[in-house]
Formats: sequence, C-alpha cells, structure tokens
Amino acid sequence: MNHDDPVSLTPPPAGYTEWLGDIKTQIHETQQRAAQALNLQLVSLYWNIGRAILDQQEQQGWGAKIIDRLAQDLRTNFPEMKGFSPRNLKYMRAFYEEWPDAENCATAAAQIGTDRNSPATVGSFVQAALHKLPWGHHCVLLDKLKTRDEREWYLRKAIEHNWSRNILVMQIESRLLERSGGAVTNFALTLPKPQSDLARESLKDPYRFDFLGLGEEAQEREIEGALVKHVTDFLLELGAGFAFVGRQVLLDVGGEEFFIDLLFYHLKLRCYVVIELKAGKFKPEHLGQLGFYLTAVDAQMKDAQDGPTIGLLLCKSKNKVVAEYALRDKAQPLGVAEYQLVESLPPELQTSLPSIEQIERELAGESEKTPNS
Repeated sequence: MNHDDPVSLTPPPAGYTEWLGDIKTQIHETQQRAAQALNLQLVSLYWNIGRAILDQQEQQGWGAKIIDRLAQDLRTNFPEMKGFSPRNLKYMRAFYEEWPDAENCATAAAQIGTDRNSPATVGSFVQAALHKLPWGHHCVLLDKLKTRDEREWYLRKAIEHNWSRNILVMQIESRLLERSGGAVTNFALTLPKPQSDLARESLKDPYRFDFLGLGEEAQEREIEGALVKHVTDFLLELGAGFAFVGRQVLLDVGGEEFFIDLLFYHLKLRCYVVIELKAGKFKPEHLGQLGFYLTAVDAQMKDAQDGPTIGLLLCKSKNKVVAEYALRDKAQPLGVAEYQLVESLPPELQTSLPSIEQIERELAGESEKTPNS
C-alpha cells in the first residue's frame, strides 16, 4: 500500500465519476476534431500540389522528370515532413485529376456543415467529404478503381462505415459494389419506402465466405457452424447494421420445436433477419419454411416498434427467374441470394504447396477407398 499517495486512498466525492467522464469525453472529442482538422489541411495541401504539378506540366511542357526534381527539393527543404516521395507526388497529381472540380478541400469542408442542398456548396457531398478520408485511403481508391463513379461509391461507403484502409481494400477486391443490392427480393411489394430500398441495399448477391476454409461440397450445418465460429468476419460480409442474435434459435409453435439456422437483428431497419442456409440449388418450396419462421418470429419475438421480420435464403445456386416467380406472390419480405465458398488466400499469396486442410481431406479420402479400388 502506498502511504505517500493519500489521493488514491480517498474515495471520490459523490458525482465525481460522472464529472470525470464528461471531461474525458471533451478531451476525446477535441483530439478527434484536431485529427480531422490536420487531415483536412493535409488533403487540401496535396490537392493543391497536384494541381500545381499538372498546371506546370501542361503550360511549360515539363516532363515526368520534374516530379523527381521536385521531390528532391521538397525533401531537402522540409526534412521533417514525410510524403514528398516521387510516388506520392504522382498520387497528388492523380488526385487532382480525379477531383478537379473540388476547388479547395478546406472550403468544401467548411461548407458541408451549412446546407448540403445550397448551390454554394462545392459540387456534391463527395467533393465536400474528400477531407474525411485519410490520404492512404485516397491512394487505394486511385490504385484499385478505374472510374470516378466507382471511387465515389466506395468513398461514400468508407466514410459511412468508418472503414480502415485494409477493410477498404478488402471490400474493393471482393467487388462489393457489384454485389450490393443484387439479391432477388420482393421488398418493393412487401415493405414501404424508404425501408424497402434500404433493405434491398442491405443484401448482396453472391455472399463470399472466403474465411471459412471449407470445401465446395460443405454441408449446411458445417457452413453454419463455421459462420458462427467466424462471426466477426461474417458480420463484415453481411454489412453494416447486422447484429448477431443466435444460431439454431428455438421456436416453440403449438408444442413442436423448430430451429432457425441463423438469427440477426438489423439496427438500421429495426427488424429481425432470419437467414436459412441451403447447400444445394434454390427450390421454391424453401420459401415456405422460411416464411413459417418469419411468422413465428413476428408473433413471438418482435416488439411493437420493430419492423416486419425479413427472411434471407442463402443457397449454393439459383435460377434467377425461378426465384423471381417464387417470390412474386409472397406477402412477407423475402430475399434469395447465392453464397460462394472461396479460398481464403488471394491468388498472389497462394503457393504450389497444398494446405493442411487439403492434405487432411485427401488422406481421409484415401482411407475410405478399398484396397482394390
């Protein structure tokens, strides 16, 4: 016991803990605002340097070597600053080329806090929000995407969901844009706007389960167990807003027991989401079972303020026309999407050596063969 520190031995007065919490919150908020302001100034500086480089190259006819000279001079004059490599200067020029109508990022950032619908706001929300992403995120958008529309979509999503740079890379490489809103649903007929639009955008097709380490022939319970084991990765693939409730959730209906494969709650839609897994091809009769689960959840679990429960059937494959026909006369909000079991490592990281799982599967296969087979 430290007798030299009487403060630590004295209990705090009433209300002190809450008061301390308020001060800590103020400090954290100030730190966050300072970081945002610093990032705003950095992105604005890089945008202006990029404009200056491009202007001089176009007006003076300077070639690419001017960037190497500029990098050397800037690093000599500002040795304490990082980011003046030839490579980064080229990113600055590309950044300006991609967003030339953003004018000054600092001006745009100041205007975003006023009226987004005002003509005075520079261009669009995206232009005003450029400062909200760290510079490394912008380099990823420039490197991995080809069109401004694609960059704008991922820019919005990265800001909305606070993606790290690694998560942004993963979402781009998994082709999130092409998959978002791709599930076959009847939401337009069964949910009011804007909930139907948000629900549709919340579902993908296909879902990529590249974190399970399962073979293509994995069965439903095997996939389900692996998804729960890797629920953090599964939630990331599902998208923002999904909260995990449980696996094999018991429903007692008329004294009989039924079990939901996976149950989630969507925080933005304010409703339960029932997910059923089918290891084979989609069949219309699958929707009958899923609809029964939705009815039971609405009757037994849904609160008065919750929206209608949504059902998502994940299957190995589907005929889109068959799925559309099967959903057309359903009164409950249902969706059908495929899932893909893919290798967890990207191709550039794979080697010619088999994985432990592959070796185990091959050994298991050999042990099942007869000597004469």
